[in-house]
Amino acid sequence: MSASRTGRALRPPLKVALAESVARLPRGEGLAYEPKFDGHRILIFTVDGKAVLQARSGRIVTPAFPDLAEAALALPDGTVLDGEAVIWTGGRIDFAAVQRRAAATAARAAILARRMPASYAAFDLLAEGGEDLRSAPYARRRERLVGLLGPLGPPLQPVPMTTDPELAATWYETLTATGVEGLVIKRLGGPYRAGARDWRKLRHTDVRDAAVVGFTGPPDRPAALVLVLPDDDTPVVSSPLPPALRTNAATTLAGRGTGAADGLAMAIGVGEVPYRGVTPGLVAEVERGTTRHTVATVLRIRDDLINQV
Repeated sequence: MSASRTGRALRPPLKVALAESVARLPRGEGLAYEPKFDGHRILIFTVDGKAVLQARSGRIVTPAFPDLAEAALALPDGTVLDGEAVIWTGGRIDFAAVQRRAAATAARAAILARRMPASYAAFDLLAEGGEDLRSAPYARRRERLVGLLGPLGPPLQPVPMTTDPELAATWYETLTATGVEGLVIKRLGGPYRAGARDWRKLRHTDVRDAAVVGFTGPPDRPAALVLVLPDDDTPVVSSPLPPALRTNAATTLAGRGTGAADGLAMAIGVGEVPYRGVTPGLVAEVERGTTRHTVATVLRIRDDLINQV
């Protein structure tokens, strides 16, 4: 199936393509390898002379990233990019910083954009000039992505890509120092299938940083943390905290229960449960389970990354 010109631009909300975890580097003909940036997954749309930014959940996050929205105005109308908003601190991807940007109010967004400017690591092109490219093979979409963003330069840039598995293996071993924790593998002939796990991802570890957005249980002894994990912005409830972590969480969360609305988060095996929100800037180190329904287990709260900006 070839790409088509629909007569009207793609508009949000759109579902994104997903990746399935693998334990070893896939090899074979017709594969492409990209570094995996753990930032904030965002689709960028240009529609009717305006830029619209959509998170993976479908939520519109344009006000939180005014710098990226302004840069996107250089794109042709009817363009849709898929990628990660990232922030670099000291030559390393700063996940806590990009989550603070994502959670910012419109009033704070401009200030944070100056203090913590975002970059956009684009890894796919869904549409250009009103032409829907999702059915086109990845190799073609990639060629057009590079051609589109190459002349523009930062902050909108295509992620690196190689078809050489040996170079990909080198990236996998050496790029961890910059905060790149793995690879995404795609078929050169594959279409962009929204909601499908056609891509594969290889990570060094299932231990990740996650943004803490709230907690369940009483403030003096939280039962679980509510987290936003890399590549997503849908709050999820962690597994129950062990006693020592409950005490630590109560101390760390004290005084942070303002500025964020309470809400509902998904708890595996239970469904949606209410939680109390906290102000942004707190990060937890979590381990992701490998079962069909992934559970996040909190290992520690990253006190060293607390930032009151």
